[in-house]
Amino acid sequence: MHHEDRADPAELIAVGRDHEAARRGANAGSMDPLSQLDLLAPQLARVVAGITPADLDRPTPCADFDVRGVLDHMIGGAAMFAAAYRGTSPAPPDTSDPLAAFGPALGDLAAAITAPGALDRTVAAPFGDVDGETFARFVVLDGLVHGWDLATATGRRYDPPAALVATAEAFAREALDPLRDGETFAAAVAPRAGATPIEQLAAYTGRRTPEEP
Repeated sequence: MHHEDRADPAELIAVGRDHEAARRGANAGSMDPLSQLDLLAPQLARVVAGITPADLDRPTPCADFDVRGVLDHMIGGAAMFAAAYRGTSPAPPDTSDPLAAFGPALGDLAAAITAPGALDRTVAAPFGDVDGETFARFVVLDGLVHGWDLATATGRRYDPPAALVATAEAFAREALDPLRDGETFAAAVAPRAGATPIEQLAAYTGRRTPEEP
C-alpha cells in the first residue's frame, strides 16, 4: 500500500489536494448515494409541503438564511448541480415562488444524479472537482441538514431514517473537517444534551439546536 493511500484528509488538504480529501469520505457509511436519495426525497417533500407563505420570513438555524433563503439556496444549488452532472451550463432558476419551484428543481437534480453514468462523471463542486458518487453524498448531506433547518424553523416534525442519518454522519466525519472555511462548511458545535441523531449531525455541520422551552 502506498503512503498516499493511507493519507488522511487533513494531510491531503495540507498539500493542496482538497478534492481528493473530499473523496476520502466517499467510502464512509454503508448505503450507496442513490439509496440515500430515495430515502431523503420523501423527507424533504413532507417538510416543504407543510411550509406556508407566512413561514418564508422565519429565521432558520442556517446562518444568514431565513426559510425563503434556504429554499432559494436549495433550488439554485439543485439547478447548478444538475447541470454539472449533465455537463451543461445551468440556467438561472425562477425562485419567485420557492414553494412551487422546490419540487421540480429537486426532482430534476435527482434525475440528473440517477441518469446512467452520472456517478462516474467528474463534477465541479464548490471545493474542487470530485467524482459524481462523492458529490452525490455531499448533495444528500446538504439536503438532509437543510431539511432539518426548514423543519426546525417552521415547527415541523423531522425524523429521517436512522440508517440515512448514520450514513450521512459517517461521510461528514470523513469529509468535512478539511473543507471547513466558515462559509461552505462552518465549524462543528457541541450538540445539546439529549440531541437526536439528526440534531447531532446538524451540530457537526455547524448548526446550533434551539433549546426547548
